[in-house]
Amino acid sequence: MPFNLVPRSPAVWVVALLTSLAVSSVTADPDETRNQVNLLPKYRQECASCHIAYPPGMLPAQSWQRLLSNMSHHFGTDASLDADSVKQISAWLTANSSGNAGAQAPPPEDRITRSTWFRQEHAEVSAAVWKRPAVRSASNCAACHTRADQGNFNEHFIQIPQ
Repeated sequence: MPFNLVPRSPAVWVVALLTSLAVSSVTADPDETRNQVNLLPKYRQECASCHIAYPPGMLPAQSWQRLLSNMSHHFGTDASLDADSVKQISAWLTANSSGNAGAQAPPPEDRITRSTWFRQEHAEVSAAVWKRPAVRSASNCAACHTRADQGNFNEHFIQIPQ
C-alpha cells in the first residue's frame, strides 16, 4: 500500500498547514532583517565613531540631507566633515534612505526617535526604561538591540537592561 502524502480531510489539511507554518517560523533565519544594507565604509568610519551607524532606511532622504548640511551643529556637537566625505556619504544615504517624503514624512527635528514608525515600534517601552543608566535615551539603540551595530534590529535579539 503506497504512502499517501495528501491529507484526506479538511481538518487534517489545516493541522498540516499550521504545523508547517509553525516549523518554518521557528527555523527561519533570525539574522535576516528587512532593508538591511551593507554600510558604506566612510559612513561607518565617520558616524560610528560617536554612535551606531544608523541604517539609512531609518530616515527619508531629505532628513539625511538636512543632517549632513549642518554637521557643525549635529545635535549639540561639531561633527564637521570634509566636503568629499559629505558628498560620498550623502549620495549613499540618499540612495539607501527610506524614500521620498511621500513614503515617510520627516520626523520632527529629523530625529529617528521622533518618527512615527519608531514611536509605534517602541510604544510598549515605558519612560522609566529610557531613563535607566544602561539605556540613557531612546537614541541608544545598542542598549537593547544587541545586534544594532550590525544593522540587525530583529526582536529576537532584544535584551532590555535592568
